[in-house]
Amino acid sequence: MRVDGIQNGIVIDHIKAGRGMEIYDLLELKDKDCSVALMINVVSSKMGRKDIIKIDSDIPVDYDVIGYVDPGATINTIKDGKLIGKTNLKLPKKLVNVIKCKNPRCITSTEQELDQIFRLTDEENKIYRCIYCETAAKSKQK
Repeated sequence: MRVDGIQNGIVIDHIKAGRGMEIYDLLELKDKDCSVALMINVVSSKMGRKDIIKIDSDIPVDYDVIGYVDPGATINTIKDGKLIGKTNLKLPKKLVNVIKCKNPRCITSTEQELDQIFRLTDEENKIYRCIYCETAAKSKQK
C-alpha cells in the first residue's frame, strides 16, 4: 500500500493501534473539506502496531481531543512538503465538549447549551471530573 506524502497539513503519528478511528470521529474529519488518510494497524518497530492519520490541509485540530484519546501520540506539522514541527502530546488539564457528563442530575442535562467541561483531577489514574457536579470520567488511555 502506498499513501503519498502531504504538502501542507499535519500527520498524527504514534497513535495506539485501534484508536485512530476514535480520533478521526472526535475531530469530525469526515465533515472537513480536505484529503484525510487513516491508516490502521501499521507495522511499527517502536510500538509493534500503530495508527496514523494524515490530513492534507492546514485546518485547525483540537490537540486536547487527541491527547485525551492517546497522550502518547505525536503531531507532525508539514509545510511545503517538509517537516517544520513536532509536538508530543500529554493528557490535557481541561476538556471542553469532548466528553459528556453521565450524571442525569448534572445541570448540563437540563441546560444543554452549557459547555461540557471536565478537569483532570487525578493524573496518575487519568480521572477527569465534571466542573459542575464532580462526576468522574476516566481517560481513554489504559
